[in-house]
Amino acid sequence: MGLFDILTNWACYAMFYIFPLIAVAFLVYCLYIKHIHMKYDHIPGPPRDSFLFGHSTTVLEETRSDRNLHDKFLQWAEMYGPVVRINTLHVVFILVTCPETTKKILMSPKYPKAKIVFKQLHGLFGKRFLGSGLLTATNHKQWYKQRRIMDPAFSSLPRYNAFCADPKTSRLISRYLRGLMGNFNEGAENLMDELTKLEDSKKEAKMLELVRRVTLDVLTKVAFGRDLDLNKNKDSPFPRAIEACLKGMVPTLRDILFQLMPKNRPFVKEVREACQLLRTTGEAWISKRRTAVQNGEDVPKDILTQIIKSAGQEEKMTKEDEDVMLDNFVTIFIAGQDTTGSQLAFCIMELGRNPDIMQKAQKEVDAVLGMKQEISYDDLGELTYLSQVLKETLRLYPSAPGTSREIPEDMTISGIHIPAGVVGRFDSYVCGRMETFFKDPLTFDPDRFQPDAPKPYYCYYPFGLGPRSCLGQKFAQMEAKVVMAKLLQRFEFSLVPGQSFGILDTATLSPKSGVVCNIKHRNPNILQ
Repeated sequence: MGLFDILTNWACYAMFYIFPLIAVAFLVYCLYIKHIHMKYDHIPGPPRDSFLFGHSTTVLEETRSDRNLHDKFLQWAEMYGPVVRINTLHVVFILVTCPETTKKILMSPKYPKAKIVFKQLHGLFGKRFLGSGLLTATNHKQWYKQRRIMDPAFSSLPRYNAFCADPKTSRLISRYLRGLMGNFNEGAENLMDELTKLEDSKKEAKMLELVRRVTLDVLTKVAFGRDLDLNKNKDSPFPRAIEACLKGMVPTLRDILFQLMPKNRPFVKEVREACQLLRTTGEAWISKRRTAVQNGEDVPKDILTQIIKSAGQEEKMTKEDEDVMLDNFVTIFIAGQDTTGSQLAFCIMELGRNPDIMQKAQKEVDAVLGMKQEISYDDLGELTYLSQVLKETLRLYPSAPGTSREIPEDMTISGIHIPAGVVGRFDSYVCGRMETFFKDPLTFDPDRFQPDAPKPYYCYYPFGLGPRSCLGQKFAQMEAKVVMAKLLQRFEFSLVPGQSFGILDTATLSPKSGVVCNIKHRNPNILQ
């Protein structure tokens, strides 16, 4: 039989058997899509872009046009109410802005993180990224095992409670937090030195880049006992690797065809190499520290040591346990740097746009710190207005804008019946900008968070809520306050005209312009 006969036979086989099967399968899938529409179409929402793809076209258009997708979600929430249906193929998301439902779902462990969202971050373009770590684990038992390992390293940070009933625990927490102040001060001083050099050379300061260097330096020193010294080592590959991974998360979550387009291959290669760099670094640092611990050497009492010691208490460490430990290394490495850095940059941007608020914050800093160079833990408690400024920054610009949960049971939200099987989307960015919850929501007003003001009721959650809230939020806010206090104490800064105040929407939010400032010393005689 010749080649032509073979090809002819295969063509006939495909025509009479394979193609009809594909057609039947597609028809069945379309009928299933129709069933999904009939089941959930009573929930308010915008018209679908198409029968099959739902609202996916709009999501892709917003992403590929470099617009902030969360602004589209905000528009929909304002148009359609506290629960909005969003269709993507056969999956239905509901955007929830009802505070009672937000409380019910996010505060309870019985609503797991949505597999369809968080499992996509297991890897980026075929390279393992966040894997099955603390952020992405959707199985409760798997998550709880990791949390048990990680909690001793972070127990002082998110669960600090001034009204803790155990005085001994309160003293230990206070001692731990005070112990971090040296690292925060050192990192902030490095930034002050860099800004002084820029002022002397009459160069503009790219604040987003600068504060991200600070937060990464502090993080690696406090968490991993490593001094990257990024102000001197400006060619370090880590900042660029983190940025590449963050950008790579967007098409992973929103654009399934991205990897197939030839024009995207250089970027895909860069992201894969960035993932490899972070995980290889993690393997080396963990291995070296574990060996030191096993040999009884004097090691830093930092997060990495605690994680290794706690993990060593497990009866048996499997290969997957080792991989998950590395997943959590990458998670801490990226999230701990990016979120605080973006918050600081947004804060500087808003103070530059609101000089009256900046002056009020400077007045408080002057009253509390005077000419002091070393900020103490007790000083932070006195900087109440600066705390309000930082909280207001997170209202308008939550670095991690939202989260998703599976809803496995029927429920009613604001009078609307929600059948089981949907994915709930909870977006702090959307809630923080709604007139329903905040008067004049686009106005930057730190007085919303003054001590005697009413507390936002489950519509403000920049670090998440409940058992899956951010482990490092206390750490992050202490660091942000130290950096901002020193900046306000030492420098006047003004935004360079003509730059955008837009938001770059990757997996996290950051200022699109980079927040470029002119810098000038406030008091050249400050104590050294």
